[in-house]
Formats: sequence, C-alpha cells, structure tokens
Amino acid sequence: MKIGVFIRRKSLREKTEYKDMVKQLLDASYELYDIESKADIRPDTDLVLSVGGDGTFLSAAHVVSDVGLPILGVNFGRIGFLCENRPGEVLDALMQGDFRIEYRTVLNATIKGPNARKQIGFLPYAVNEVSLHRIGSAVLGIDVAINGEMLPTYWADGLIIATSSGSTAYSLSVGGPICLPDTKVLIIAPIAPHNLNVRPLVVPEGTKLDISFRSRDGKATMTMDNTSVEIEPDWAVHIEMAQFSLKRVKLPKSEFVAALTSRLFWGEDRRNNGLA
Repeated sequence: MKIGVFIRRKSLREKTEYKDMVKQLLDASYELYDIESKADIRPDTDLVLSVGGDGTFLSAAHVVSDVGLPILGVNFGRIGFLCENRPGEVLDALMQGDFRIEYRTVLNATIKGPNARKQIGFLPYAVNEVSLHRIGSAVLGIDVAINGEMLPTYWADGLIIATSSGSTAYSLSVGGPICLPDTKVLIIAPIAPHNLNVRPLVVPEGTKLDISFRSRDGKATMTMDNTSVEIEPDWAVHIEMAQFSLKRVKLPKSEFVAALTSRLFWGEDRRNNGLA
C-alpha cells in the first residue's frame, strides 16, 4: 500500500508516537512519502494520512478533495472530530482491513462579479463550512436566496453555511444544531445577528444558495474552512454541493456520540454519573 503523509506542524515528526507509527508501517512494507500539494501526489497512491488535528485534516482535504483519495486522520490535536484516531491504532486497522470509507458532503462556492475569477486563487471547496464576515465595524446586510426564494435580510456580523460535518465546528459556536455526520442537510447560521427573531435554519443538502451583502465598510471576508479571501460588495456567492464527496477513513472505535461526550462534554450532568 502506498500512503501519502500530510503534516503541517513539522515538529510532530519528532514525537515518539509518530516515529513509532512510521516504523511500524515501514516494517510492514507500506510505502510512505510526504505530500504538501496536489502536485506531490504519486500515481497508485492508496490513501493519505493526515497527521495533526482537524485543521490539518481540512488542509489535507483541500489538497485531495477532487482527487478521490481517502483520508485517514491521525490525531495529535485537541478535539478531533474529523481527525480522531491515535497513532497506535493505524497499523492494525490497515493490515486487517478493519475500516470503512465514509462519504462526507463537500461544498462548492462560486464567486461571481467583476474580476472575481482573477482574484480568487484557491480551490472553491469546503468540508466544514463557508462563512461570510464583516471586515470592519459596520454590520453586514446579507441577502440569501434558497433555490431562488429570498429570505429576509440578515443583519449580522456574518453568516455560516455549514455541512453536517461542520455542525460541531464554527456553526456550533454560534448556536447551530449538532447533526450526525451522515445527516444530509446544510445549516444556515447567522453570526451575532442584530435581529432578535432569527435562528439557524436547516435545509436539504441539495439546496442551492445565492448570497450577496451590503456594508458601509465595503468589502467582506469569505472563508472556506481554513482559507479566506476578501470579496467585493458587487460580487455574489453561489453555494451548492460539489459533484464529489470527501472520502474519510473510519476505524471501528470511531463513534460520533462518544466523541461528543468525551470532547465537548455532551450531557455532562452529576445525575448521569450517579453522583446525585
């Protein structure tokens, strides 16, 4: 098996856990090589190891998103919903074939407007979310059309369009719902809305969204996972599902509800622990 290794924090190479994992894989006759960009991907590569945390996993996903390679996340980070496996679990799972491939929704964001194509220099894909943010002190007026039907204008610091994978990320921090990873929905969640009567909205993942904004500050910032770009007020953003899915390698011990309880302390209550 030929495996590409994606690492952003080079210091992780010095950790004993990483060295032990690499030695075990090499001793088992796996071929390993480093990748940093799509150009580094060698023919006949079977999968990519993302070594770090969820941020590293998202960066790896941007590299291989439209290539079709599965990604196995090896967790050296803090929370780890996408990248949750410990280094010692990797070899046995690969050798025994004890894993399965999950297919995660990918968003495709197209920016339309004068010179937009020239100024946008990154792939238009996101696994967790696409978000729009104010760039200065002025509130944004954000107009959203759902399959051509206009919503009332959001007056807010920004807006998040999240997948179910992203429901435990940025969307969660602004009060969005938690969704199981295989839930086929998108979440529209305002950031610090200046309307008391707006709430996050859940729509089918096949929904097509068109977004524009107004602001006294002129520009706004658009982020796609961990990549950002400034956008002009006469530009519009079209968001829909990409024509491909992200392949994520899931090991047997990987359970979403267990991750919620252990990492986000979901349901933490004395009564649940028999203490009251």
